[in-house]
Amino acid sequence: MDAAFNHILIAVDLTEDARSVASKACALRTKFSATLSCTHVIEPLSLAYGGDVPMDLSTIQEQLQETAKLQLNEFAEDLDIPEENRHLVYGRPETEIHSLAEEIQADLIVVGSHGRHGLALLLGSTANGVLQGSPCDVLAVRVGE
Repeated sequence: MDAAFNHILIAVDLTEDARSVASKACALRTKFSATLSCTHVIEPLSLAYGGDVPMDLSTIQEQLQETAKLQLNEFAEDLDIPEENRHLVYGRPETEIHSLAEEIQADLIVVGSHGRHGLALLLGSTANGVLQGSPCDVLAVRVGE
């Protein structure tokens, strides 16, 4: 059984908690001399609000996109992640993270987890969603404590 990781994907929400997730991923990158990629998934506002908002959300969505792009680039630059390994994608986080992991042939996904228990965990968090059906190993880093 090969325990080495060759390509690590960090999936971040671009909050302060992302730094904790990044430090674990960077330690693994160093240990295994792995390639490091990062992603942030923007969930379309129409999905988040169920399409029940009686207004055009495209301007707000564009602003969110621009802000996320700037934040992701700043985050990735601090970690020496090359531009071609930075991925800003749209859709449901767990679905898009799985698809990207397959596309780039990642063998480890690193995500933050707020360590929810009981019903909150069953009702779903992004980390739990990524774990279910993942094409590779997943490391959930406890954050927000």
